[in-house]
Amino acid sequence: MRIVIAEDAVILRDGLRMLLTARGREVVAAVGDGEALRAAVAEHAPDVAVVDVRMPPTHTDEGLRAAIRVRRDHPGVGVLVFSQYIETRYAAELLAGGAHGVGYLLKERVADVKDFLAALDRIAAGETVLDPEVVTQIMGASRRSEALGALTPREREVLAMMAQGRSNTAIAAALFLSYGSVEKHVSQIFAKLGLPASDTDHRRVLAVLRHLQA
Repeated sequence: MRIVIAEDAVILRDGLRMLLTARGREVVAAVGDGEALRAAVAEHAPDVAVVDVRMPPTHTDEGLRAAIRVRRDHPGVGVLVFSQYIETRYAAELLAGGAHGVGYLLKERVADVKDFLAALDRIAAGETVLDPEVVTQIMGASRRSEALGALTPREREVLAMMAQGRSNTAIAAALFLSYGSVEKHVSQIFAKLGLPASDTDHRRVLAVLRHLQA
Protein backbone atom coordinates (compact mmCIF):
# COMPACT_ATOMS: atom_id res chain seq x y z
CA MET A 1 0.00 0.00 0.00
CA ARG A 2 1.31 3.45 -1.00
CA ILE A 3 0.55 6.27 1.43
CA VAL A 4 0.92 10.06 1.51
CA ILE A 5 0.94 11.70 4.95
CA ALA A 6 -0.11 15.33 5.49
CA GLU A 7 0.68 16.43 9.06
CA ASP A 8 2.18 19.79 10.03
CA ALA A 9 3.69 18.60 13.35
CA VAL A 10 7.13 17.30 12.38
CA ILE A 11 7.46 14.80 15.23
CA LEU A 12 4.01 13.33 14.59
CA ARG A 13 4.62 13.23 10.85
CA ASP A 14 7.94 11.42 11.19
CA GLY A 15 6.57 9.10 13.85
CA LEU A 16 3.64 8.10 11.68
CA ARG A 17 5.95 7.57 8.70
CA MET A 18 8.25 5.29 10.75
CA LEU A 19 5.30 3.37 12.20
CA LEU A 20 3.79 2.68 8.80
CA THR A 21 7.11 1.82 7.17
CA ALA A 22 7.96 -0.60 9.96
CA ARG A 23 4.71 -2.42 9.29
CA GLY A 24 5.20 -2.89 5.59
CA ARG A 25 3.44 0.16 4.18
CA GLU A 26 5.20 2.40 1.67
CA VAL A 27 5.11 6.09 2.58
CA VAL A 28 5.78 7.82 -0.73
CA ALA A 29 5.58 11.36 0.68
CA ALA A 30 5.17 13.11 4.04
CA VAL A 31 4.25 16.80 3.83
CA GLY A 32 3.22 19.62 6.13
CA ASP A 33 0.50 21.63 4.35
CA GLY A 34 -2.49 21.29 2.06
CA GLU A 35 -0.86 22.50 -1.14
CA ALA A 36 2.00 20.05 -0.69
CA LEU A 37 -0.56 17.31 -0.10
CA ARG A 38 -2.27 17.99 -3.40
CA ALA A 39 1.05 18.07 -5.22
CA ALA A 40 2.20 14.82 -3.60
CA VAL A 41 -1.02 13.03 -4.50
CA ALA A 42 -0.79 14.23 -8.10
CA GLU A 43 2.83 13.08 -8.34
CA HIS A 44 2.67 9.72 -6.53
CA ALA A 45 -0.95 8.52 -7.01
CA PRO A 46 -1.07 6.82 -3.59
CA ASP A 47 -3.66 4.32 -2.42
CA VAL A 48 -4.48 6.42 0.65
CA ALA A 49 -3.75 9.93 1.93
CA VAL A 50 -3.65 10.40 5.71
CA VAL A 51 -4.56 14.02 6.45
CA ASP A 52 -4.71 16.18 9.56
CA VAL A 53 -7.46 18.80 9.78
CA ARG A 54 -5.48 21.83 10.94
CA MET A 55 -2.46 22.85 8.89
CA PRO A 56 -0.72 26.08 7.78
CA PRO A 57 -1.22 28.87 7.16
CA THR A 58 -4.16 29.48 9.55
CA HIS A 59 -4.21 26.10 11.31
CA THR A 60 -8.00 25.88 11.11
CA ASP A 61 -9.39 23.60 8.41
CA GLU A 62 -6.86 23.72 5.56
CA GLY A 63 -6.12 20.00 5.73
CA LEU A 64 -9.76 19.00 5.50
CA ARG A 65 -10.42 21.37 2.62
CA ALA A 66 -7.35 20.00 0.83
CA ALA A 67 -8.70 16.47 1.39
CA ILE A 68 -11.95 17.49 -0.29
CA ARG A 69 -10.01 18.76 -3.31
CA VAL A 70 -7.98 15.54 -3.43
CA ARG A 71 -11.23 13.56 -3.54
CA ARG A 72 -12.55 15.79 -6.29
CA ASP A 73 -9.41 15.65 -8.42
CA HIS A 74 -8.37 12.05 -7.65
CA PRO A 75 -11.51 10.05 -6.79
CA GLY A 76 -9.56 6.78 -6.81
CA VAL A 77 -7.38 7.87 -3.88
CA GLY A 78 -8.65 6.91 -0.44
CA VAL A 79 -8.61 9.62 2.24
CA LEU A 80 -8.27 9.12 5.98
CA VAL A 81 -8.75 12.27 8.03
CA PHE A 82 -6.75 11.61 11.19
CA SER A 83 -7.03 14.42 13.70
CA GLN A 84 -7.93 15.44 17.22
CA TYR A 85 -10.53 17.85 15.85
CA ILE A 86 -13.96 17.39 14.27
CA GLU A 87 -14.94 20.01 11.72
CA THR A 88 -18.56 19.15 10.99
CA ARG A 89 -19.21 21.34 7.95
CA TYR A 90 -16.32 20.14 5.83
CA ALA A 91 -16.47 16.61 7.24
CA ALA A 92 -20.01 16.27 5.89
CA GLU A 93 -18.89 17.73 2.55
CA LEU A 94 -15.98 15.29 2.30
CA LEU A 95 -18.18 12.31 3.05
CA ALA A 96 -21.11 13.44 0.92
CA GLY A 97 -18.77 13.90 -2.02
CA GLY A 98 -18.30 10.15 -2.21
CA ALA A 99 -18.28 8.05 0.95
CA HIS A 100 -16.44 5.09 -0.58
CA GLY A 101 -12.78 4.98 0.41
CA VAL A 102 -13.10 7.68 3.07
CA GLY A 103 -12.44 7.68 6.80
CA TYR A 104 -12.42 10.08 9.74
CA LEU A 105 -10.73 8.93 12.95
CA LEU A 106 -9.83 10.82 16.12
CA LYS A 107 -6.22 10.47 17.22
CA GLU A 108 -6.95 10.09 20.92
CA ARG A 109 -9.52 7.35 20.30
CA VAL A 110 -7.25 5.05 18.27
CA ALA A 111 -5.84 2.84 21.02
CA ASP A 112 -4.38 0.03 18.92
CA VAL A 113 -2.00 0.27 15.96
CA LYS A 114 -3.67 -2.80 14.46
CA ASP A 115 -6.98 -0.93 14.37
CA PHE A 116 -5.34 1.99 12.57
CA LEU A 117 -3.72 -0.28 9.99
CA ALA A 118 -7.00 -2.13 9.50
CA ALA A 119 -8.74 1.19 8.87
CA LEU A 120 -6.18 2.06 6.18
CA ASP A 121 -6.70 -1.34 4.54
CA ARG A 122 -10.47 -0.88 4.53
CA ILE A 123 -10.25 2.63 3.07
CA ALA A 124 -7.84 1.45 0.36
CA ALA A 125 -10.39 -1.27 -0.46
CA GLY A 126 -13.13 1.34 -0.91
CA GLU A 127 -14.86 1.05 2.45
CA THR A 128 -15.89 3.79 4.87
CA VAL A 129 -14.42 4.09 8.37
CA LEU A 130 -15.96 6.64 10.74
CA ASP A 131 -15.42 7.22 14.42
CA PRO A 132 -18.86 7.13 16.10
CA GLU A 133 -18.13 10.51 17.72
CA VAL A 134 -17.66 12.05 14.27
CA VAL A 135 -21.05 10.70 13.21
CA THR A 136 -22.67 12.00 16.40
CA GLN A 137 -21.31 15.51 15.93
CA ILE A 138 -22.23 15.69 12.25
CA MET A 139 -25.74 14.60 13.08
CA GLY A 140 -25.92 17.02 16.00
CA ALA A 141 -24.95 19.90 13.70
CA SER A 142 -27.90 19.03 11.45
CA ARG A 143 -30.43 18.13 14.13
CA ARG A 144 -32.70 21.03 13.23
CA SER A 145 -33.30 19.60 9.80
CA GLU A 146 -37.04 19.21 9.21
CA ALA A 147 -36.65 15.75 7.74
CA LEU A 148 -34.56 14.52 10.65
CA GLY A 149 -37.13 15.95 13.02
CA ALA A 150 -39.70 13.64 11.44
CA LEU A 151 -37.77 10.55 12.55
CA THR A 152 -38.71 8.70 15.71
CA PRO A 153 -36.07 8.26 18.45
CA ARG A 154 -35.60 4.64 17.41
CA GLU A 155 -35.20 5.63 13.75
CA ARG A 156 -32.54 8.16 14.76
CA GLU A 157 -30.68 5.39 16.59
CA VAL A 158 -30.81 3.20 13.52
CA LEU A 159 -29.76 6.12 11.31
CA ALA A 160 -26.70 6.80 13.49
CA MET A 161 -25.61 3.18 13.19
CA MET A 162 -26.21 3.20 9.44
CA ALA A 163 -23.95 6.24 9.19
CA GLN A 164 -21.26 4.23 10.98
CA GLY A 165 -21.45 1.72 8.14
CA ARG A 166 -23.20 -1.05 10.09
CA SER A 167 -25.30 -3.66 8.33
CA ASN A 168 -28.89 -4.42 9.29
CA THR A 169 -27.72 -7.57 11.05
CA ALA A 170 -25.22 -5.61 13.16
CA ILE A 171 -27.81 -2.95 13.99
CA ALA A 172 -30.30 -5.62 15.08
CA ALA A 173 -27.73 -7.18 17.42
CA ALA A 174 -26.67 -3.84 18.91
CA LEU A 175 -30.23 -2.60 19.54
CA PHE A 176 -31.69 -6.01 20.50
CA LEU A 177 -34.17 -5.90 17.64
CA SER A 178 -35.23 -8.50 15.12
CA TYR A 179 -33.78 -8.25 11.64
CA GLY A 180 -37.27 -7.61 10.27
CA SER A 181 -37.77 -4.69 12.66
CA VAL A 182 -34.53 -3.09 11.52
CA GLU A 183 -35.56 -3.51 7.88
CA LYS A 184 -38.82 -1.70 8.61
CA HIS A 185 -36.99 1.13 10.39
CA VAL A 186 -34.56 1.49 7.50
CA SER A 187 -37.41 1.62 5.00
CA GLN A 188 -39.14 4.32 7.06
CA ILE A 189 -35.93 6.34 7.34
CA PHE A 190 -35.33 6.36 3.60
CA ALA A 191 -38.99 7.14 2.94
CA LYS A 192 -38.96 10.11 5.34
CA LEU A 193 -35.67 11.43 4.02
CA GLY A 194 -36.61 10.91 0.40
CA LEU A 195 -33.53 8.78 -0.22
CA PRO A 196 -33.28 5.47 -2.12
CA ALA A 197 -32.26 2.44 -0.07
CA SER A 198 -29.19 0.39 -1.07
CA ASP A 199 -27.80 -2.97 -0.09
CA THR A 200 -24.26 -1.56 -0.10
CA ASP A 201 -23.29 -0.11 3.28
CA HIS A 202 -21.07 2.71 2.01
CA ARG A 203 -23.88 3.86 -0.29
CA ARG A 204 -26.17 4.01 2.69
CA VAL A 205 -23.63 6.19 4.46
CA LEU A 206 -23.34 8.39 1.39
CA ALA A 207 -27.11 8.89 1.24
CA VAL A 208 -27.35 9.70 4.92
CA LEU A 209 -24.48 12.16 4.86
CA ARG A 210 -25.75 13.89 1.75
CA HIS A 211 -28.92 14.64 3.65
CA LEU A 212 -26.99 15.74 6.75
CA GLN A 213 -24.95 18.13 4.65
CA ALA A 214 -28.15 19.70 3.34
